[in-house]
Amino acid sequence: MSADIAALSLAALAKAIARGKISSLEATTSCLKGLKTLGRELNAVAGMDEEAALKAARQADRARAQGKRRGRLHGVPLAHKDMYYRVGRLSECGAKIRKGHVPAVTATALRRLDAAGALDIARLNMVEFAMGPTGHNPHTGTPNNPWNPAHVPGGSSSGPGIAVAARLVYGALGSDTGGSIRLPAAFCGLVGMKATYGLVSRYGAMPLSFSQDHVGPLTRTVEDCALMLQAIAGQDPGDATTSAREVPDYLAALEKGAKGKTIAVAEGWFRQGMDAEIAAAMDAAAEVYRTLGAKIVRADVPPLDHLNDMAMMITGAESASYHAKWLRERPQDYGDQVRLRIQQGNLYPAARYLEALRLRHRVVQWFVETVMGGADALLAPVLSFPVPTIKETDVGGDSRAFEVVVRVARNTRPINYLGLPALSVPCGFSRNGLPVGMQLVGRPFAEALLFRLGRAYERETGCTDKAPPHCFRA
Repeated sequence: MSADIAALSLAALAKAIARGKISSLEATTSCLKGLKTLGRELNAVAGMDEEAALKAARQADRARAQGKRRGRLHGVPLAHKDMYYRVGRLSECGAKIRKGHVPAVTATALRRLDAAGALDIARLNMVEFAMGPTGHNPHTGTPNNPWNPAHVPGGSSSGPGIAVAARLVYGALGSDTGGSIRLPAAFCGLVGMKATYGLVSRYGAMPLSFSQDHVGPLTRTVEDCALMLQAIAGQDPGDATTSAREVPDYLAALEKGAKGKTIAVAEGWFRQGMDAEIAAAMDAAAEVYRTLGAKIVRADVPPLDHLNDMAMMITGAESASYHAKWLRERPQDYGDQVRLRIQQGNLYPAARYLEALRLRHRVVQWFVETVMGGADALLAPVLSFPVPTIKETDVGGDSRAFEVVVRVARNTRPINYLGLPALSVPCGFSRNGLPVGMQLVGRPFAEALLFRLGRAYERETGCTDKAPPHCFRA
């Protein structure tokens, strides 16, 4: 992939294409080359149609030359998790059961990116049916972290995390039901947004847990993330859970800094079992915000294990409902771990499932008023320990499977239950050379503020400037 073009952020490329300094064809050709080489080596790619991608790039260039620029993302090559449906194109969801599946609808998020002028040039690998936080997949093979191929890239949006971090594409849609945007973002050194539940339509995206699924972007920079969310957010008749709230301009206050804002550093439950170097990274990030003029307070977070339990019960019950027919007719076609987790969902009493849903509003109110208090955002780790290796987390469907799932997604899953927005931002590296990620958790629909805070940290530290080794090779 051309180093000069590959090194650009999404925002920088979009501006260069708009000014005619770089063509969409040049950028797309460069991306396709990288996807075919490094992308295949890292096992990030589920499928691509090179001819169609190049045709779309040429059309974008002709449209720009005629003054018909479609939107802020005109001509920018993106690729997405292989669970976003597009009419006439394969969407296999990382699963043997979905092999050869061609949907009859196009996801709203994809249609909105199309309307903004973006190109969709490839499908990216994922954990089977989005059920796993590490990246392991017995059907497609386990993808590799671009910083060190011996380590996991995070899941379930593993391909998007790899492809964006390795500079193979400029942004990607992931999904987040228990941390599946924030985990690969943190593991791969990216920015990832799990927006407020209902901000982004899930129509045409493979369901896992309909009351906790979130659609969102993984990008290289905070500005890139804001640009992608801007394109996909908003009410959609195809998804009755979407909010009618007007979508603000996420770029308007992006550069206003952190001065005068209050950030609560998550302690208590979040510090339990936390590795010392992760704790040091969180403290260092808080100190950066202090120097930027933010007020730093300490939040003694009470145990949130009950939120994890309720989130896992909801995911289990809803996924078991969705998979009931396949589980009866084709149980052997599931990976052991995914089958085990779905079967577990059949064991939850309906009364407990409904109670977890009923309590959500009260628990959200408690979390915002008591845990966050008067703070504008809560600063917490995405992962409490350094990014593990593939070997360490390769437990298949044995008795350790639930332990790994619970441990890796411990800090992210409660936020899915709450439906609150959370922005993952890189904040350094651990001794093993892998990235460390923090999450900024906000009040409902506070995405613009989270972007502003994330950008302030990014601008001060250059946290998104580094790229994995060897990703710019020809």
